[in-house]
Amino acid sequence: MSRVLTGPLRRTAATATLLAGVATPAAADSLCQGFGPQTPRDIASTAGTNPRVFPVAPPASEMTLCNIHFHVNAEHKGPGFSISAGDGEHGGFQCNETGSLTGAELSAPEHGSSECHGVKPGDTIEVHWVHTTCDVTPGPGLTSCVSDTCRNPQLRVEAQVFLVVNDPTALDFADFVYGGHVVEGRSQAKALPTGTGAPVQFLGSTTGPTYTDEACSPMEVTWNVRPSCAKVNIVSLNAWCGGNVFEEDHAHGVRHLVTAPDLLSEIH
Repeated sequence: MSRVLTGPLRRTAATATLLAGVATPAAADSLCQGFGPQTPRDIASTAGTNPRVFPVAPPASEMTLCNIHFHVNAEHKGPGFSISAGDGEHGGFQCNETGSLTGAELSAPEHGSSECHGVKPGDTIEVHWVHTTCDVTPGPGLTSCVSDTCRNPQLRVEAQVFLVVNDPTALDFADFVYGGHVVEGRSQAKALPTGTGAPVQFLGSTTGPTYTDEACSPMEVTWNVRPSCAKVNIVSLNAWCGGNVFEEDHAHGVRHLVTAPDLLSEIH
């Protein structure tokens, strides 16, 4: 817990990364021991036998938004994002509509450049809105989710998978950013996505290509993952990547799907 990891979600004595990767399921005798339920998972499967239980975090509206970041492809597998993108740090899953996009939706933006460092029309991304019970100021990495006086907060991640398109009628990412928005003294996103199905809530961990079935995340996180993709306009995403308090300007790698029942919570 003392070493610092590169990327958006750094780990110190006060925190751990909120992202993690494993290419193939580990043998039962090599699974990490003594850890709570892990993430990401197939949200269409409710099975899980991990015995570790911790309190469900409050609703996002009752917590403080501390970080927003996104991954290339979906870390989770869901009804609307079930096309395998292969193994490796940039594996995960793609939106089911990927193969049916029009030429216009796949065309490059008028100015051609990408402030999101390589994200292009036709890509799938999974966006994470990270919330904490600490009274903190939103900023880069999970270090922004803790403080010297609040080192063990409850954490909640609201997640939405987007299909990136060049279409001004698609969702505007500016509707879901922070931009200094404060409600009742708590930093909040301007809005969270709706219309993509009831979020699937479960107990899990931090994610990203640092963790595996053999090297699990120690963090306890309540997840809300929406089951369907939504199309987002790449121009609006590029605008956000061009400057935000989280210093996010690229998509991060994925942790491969956790499938071992011993490493998953039961979804009720």
